[in-house]
Amino acid sequence: MSTKDTLAELDETIIHCTLCPRLVVYRETIAAEKRRAFLDWSYWGKPVPNFGDPDADRLIVGLAPAAHGANRTGRMFTGDRSGEWLYRALYKAGAANQPDAVSIDDGLRLKGVMISATIHCAPPDNKPLPSEIDNCRRYLIRMLEMREWKKILCLGSIAWTQVLRTLGEKGRPKFGHNVVYESAKGPILVGCYHPSQQNTFTGKLTEEMLDSAVRNFLS
Repeated sequence: MSTKDTLAELDETIIHCTLCPRLVVYRETIAAEKRRAFLDWSYWGKPVPNFGDPDADRLIVGLAPAAHGANRTGRMFTGDRSGEWLYRALYKAGAANQPDAVSIDDGLRLKGVMISATIHCAPPDNKPLPSEIDNCRRYLIRMLEMREWKKILCLGSIAWTQVLRTLGEKGRPKFGHNVVYESAKGPILVGCYHPSQQNTFTGKLTEEMLDSAVRNFLS
């Protein structure tokens, strides 16, 4: 079985997942009610699959789709402010063919990078429950086992903790921005504050800080 077939099968399983009743109701309610600015959109309203280069050896793990971002567009980090920051940084580093991500058919392509998430459904207030993280971890396990990843960029402390947990690490290092850790199973982890508005609007994460973490991840 080819890597592409394996990725396609995993994504198909993710898209049809209904393991978390609260998230099913929330994502579908948001898709039906919509936001005023996106009334002419047909919202995705389902779990969001992985996105990127099928031959990638570097993985980015975020938290979860935004209610009116990826839950609307159907593609990771597409259609929201977090994605604006992330894809701009990847573009500047040579890992994306364009800096913008507005829709699933905008022509965006990644080189050497795959993007996944801790949770594949949009959670209320961007806060998944521990049980929901546990339910979705089966997909992170499959993604991490799919190949020998060179580096993993963890966007936020939840992604950092769940990647380490999935790798079976003990005595885990504390999450921090630009913290680099070589796991026993091989992948090198790079910590990065999540490019959420909560972090970018307050200055906790600057563009220079994100660019630096992305460079470490791609080097």
